[in-house]
Amino acid sequence: MSPEEVLAVVNAAANVSMEAYYWWCTAIMVCIHAGFMMYEMGVSRAKNVLASGVKNILAFAFMIPTFFLFGWWLYWAYGTGNIFIPDASAEFAQYYVPWSDGMGPNLQDGASGVFWAAFTLFAATTASIVSGSVIERIRMSSWIILATLVGSVVWIIGAGWGWSGGGWLVTQWGYHDVGAAGVVHMISGFFALGILINLGPRVGRFNADGSANELRGHNAPLTIAGLMIIIIGFFGFLGGCLIYPAAMAGTAADAGWLTIYGSPATLSSFAFNTLMSFGGGIIGAYFITKDPFWMMSGALGGIFCAASGLDLWYPGTAFALGFLGGVVIPYSHKLITSWGIDDAVGAVSVHGTCGIIGVMAVGILLGGYPAPMEGVPPITFTGQLVGAISMLLLGFIPGYVVSWILKKCGILRVSDALQNFGLDEAEIDTPSYPEFQRSQ
Repeated sequence: MSPEEVLAVVNAAANVSMEAYYWWCTAIMVCIHAGFMMYEMGVSRAKNVLASGVKNILAFAFMIPTFFLFGWWLYWAYGTGNIFIPDASAEFAQYYVPWSDGMGPNLQDGASGVFWAAFTLFAATTASIVSGSVIERIRMSSWIILATLVGSVVWIIGAGWGWSGGGWLVTQWGYHDVGAAGVVHMISGFFALGILINLGPRVGRFNADGSANELRGHNAPLTIAGLMIIIIGFFGFLGGCLIYPAAMAGTAADAGWLTIYGSPATLSSFAFNTLMSFGGGIIGAYFITKDPFWMMSGALGGIFCAASGLDLWYPGTAFALGFLGGVVIPYSHKLITSWGIDDAVGAVSVHGTCGIIGVMAVGILLGGYPAPMEGVPPITFTGQLVGAISMLLLGFIPGYVVSWILKKCGILRVSDALQNFGLDEAEIDTPSYPEFQRSQ
């Protein structure tokens, strides 16, 4: 074989391996949604189990066509430095309109479909994060609107701002968030908070004097198993946050792994730091509470506390950040509950609070780390702070405003009578456990 033929074979093999890599990252990410469904169904009371599960399934289903039609386009239209108005003239924005050659079978483009699929699963994850916080009282139709908004519009604008080499947070402020602690978790957590303020608590959650009652779910083992499956899924999620060498180079040997910003990284660093922060989160929560729900929530939150700098942390630092997240989550949830907000699964604390820790830890501990692109600022405390505030507001404001509109239209929340009756038979028209429930 000639050198040119050898190079062609190497390039073809590299491209196929890249496609396979993102294909399997996407498949593993489906575990996030299976886990969230189990988690929410376990946290729900027996009369609401199927309604919680169907709500999760529908959010996932609606995300797919909407992200195909406009979500993927928004990412590229906001990834050129624009803040408020999408740049429809951007090269990739024009390429990824839903009727383009890149958005379908194309022998000359084997990468677009697997990248779109991975980002679609990221989008569905943002909706699943919000989903658990609003269980047992939100109307299904309103939930579909809100899920589509956060997954196919809000978070992907944030990704264009801060999870793209050309986003304004990156080029102007040096924002660094490789594992999406801000771009996914802060946006989702504070979007949930905006909804919860308007949605109100479940019937029976608070007493007249403001004290809170525990509305325990019907199946704690299902909840714990669901949380563990979510963590399996996040290995696919975090793997998908890396750029496979063949995606950025002419040949397989030209480059190693890169972050979404084009800076060098390794799978090894992601493996070390994901597992260390996972362990730290569980242990930190165990020191505060022996409740396995909060221990497993600590595992998730621990990962998010380290997520922004997974490419750079020393593993001991990732463990310490995870430990901090595990300690903070129960206290954060208690504070939010004291405000009269009923977050059924602690999503605001696990994702919002831990997302802040993750973003700001990079600014505090990694300041001065250089950007890979010429003219882009290095990591700074100020840049991370601007990014954190941007993600908080981008999540909270749309969640609050749209849920307020739905509330004023009288379609956000089911009635108290239906809550007491149970959403399974009211909205799904079938009980979760027919033999047991009909005998009561």
